Amino acid sequence: MQSVDSHNGKNFWRKNSKSVPGSMRAVYGAMHPPITRSPKSSPRKESSQKKVESNDSFQDYQESVNDAWDCGDDEFCVISDVKISNRMVQSAALSVINSHRSGQLGTNSALAELHNQMPAAALEPVETDMPEVIPHATVNNSHSSSAVLSCTTAAIEGALPLSRLDPSAATHRTPAINTSGSKRDAVRQEKFLELISNNNTNLPELRKLSWSGIPPSVRAVTWRLLNGYLPANAERREDTLKRKREEYWSFVNQYYETRHEDIYQDTFRQIHIDIPRMSPLVPLFQQTIVQEMFERILYIWAIRHPASGYVQGINDLVTPFFIVFLHEVVPKEESLDTYDVEQVSEEDRAVVEADSFWCMSKLLDGIQDNYTFAQPGIQNKVQQLRELMKRIDFSLHCHLERHEIDYLQFSFRWFNNLLMRELPLGCTVRLWDTLHAEPDGFSHFVLYVCAAFLKHFSQHLMAQRDFQGLMLLLQNLPTSNWSDSEISLLVAEAFRLKYVFADAPNHLQANKK
Repeated sequence: MQSVDSHNGKNFWRKNSKSVPGSMRAVYGAMHPPITRSPKSSPRKESSQKKVESNDSFQDYQESVNDAWDCGDDEFCVISDVKISNRMVQSAALSVINSHRSGQLGTNSALAELHNQMPAAALEPVETDMPEVIPHATVNNSHSSSAVLSCTTAAIEGALPLSRLDPSAATHRTPAINTSGSKRDAVRQEKFLELISNNNTNLPELRKLSWSGIPPSVRAVTWRLLNGYLPANAERREDTLKRKREEYWSFVNQYYETRHEDIYQDTFRQIHIDIPRMSPLVPLFQQTIVQEMFERILYIWAIRHPASGYVQGINDLVTPFFIVFLHEVVPKEESLDTYDVEQVSEEDRAVVEADSFWCMSKLLDGIQDNYTFAQPGIQNKVQQLRELMKRIDFSLHCHLERHEIDYLQFSFRWFNNLLMRELPLGCTVRLWDTLHAEPDGFSHFVLYVCAAFLKHFSQHLMAQRDFQGLMLLLQNLPTSNWSDSEISLLVAEAFRLKYVFADAPNHLQANKK
């Protein structure tokens, strides 16, 4: 970038530094991890700049720069001034899709061997009856070149799974939540009901039973118990739920009207921007009434937690609770992905919203340092993952280091969103069964889950021979066809890693030399 030596240029930097196109801002969230080193500069093609009607100093600055761009609300750059042929755009997208489709792996043999070693109770398959949530939208060939290019960019940067670009992948995507049932599932359901209906629920036993998955018919009440939102004492449950739900709606009445005040409007604006990006191809989350529910949940949480406020990525953590609690009030024969939430009674919607708020709040209380300034909790976890991988898969670790892959570049999003953007929604719900069942599951056990997740794709990662190939794969790991069985193997491997390394904490220490 050329320097500006004129007097007007100096005034511009002094008075309008926040308005510099392309200037660095501290933005924390799933797509924007804290910057730890200066990125290598890369040449950009010259593009014509639109004239901006502003003061002379800005015009002088703009004319002296040929690589600036507007910082819009969207996190993806859509090129509108450059004509790109549809054939070239579609060819680039198809190339990315095919490279990942051809590299999809089957079940890792090491995890399969571990499956045989784990206790039977820990790996019982759970056949569920929750309705499917399946993305139906695909890329239409008639889309404009800029729209396709922006979608391709989003996939490369990891905002969207590649299956959302590929019509065939979306069509054959594993159902988000399995709808089958079995006699064994009915037996397990009876065990859950027996524990839950006791005057004082035995939480250690409930955790043990939940570790291998929770039947959908009892998942909502089980999550409330394991989350700490619902008391173990059955006599206190009704009064507690009534009081907490009324308390949430009193917060809404007290604070929600302040969202347009100057001091809070930036927070609400970011929430309003992020919510439509959640599961953009699932019609359920594009309904206005659902987005308004999420806006209230996230805004009230941000107001009540000023130490962190709202951070990009927190919006994703509401989704599993919302889906599970909504399933309680939606008829079983209905499909959740297309169900019109306005058909749910206002009272039931209020319950779903309030319970989602309190359970998300309980979860975030245990990982608060993940979302405070500079997100130190996540940065520590990233460093711990690096040290752990050095122990469990040294070859892969060296391969990533040799190609200058920083763990922060891909695993920041894993910890920030608890792997939600890496897995289908149904797999996330199944994973959260285990994370709820594990003591400190969301703050500690998730480290070993991420290590097992990375190790699972070790062979395919080792086959990549350059930085670009590795980053494309790491940001778009082929999990679109995963189901509960893959998650069961994943958490089993995570449990093995925890068992081996939890009492050897040196692997979680930074280099001590």
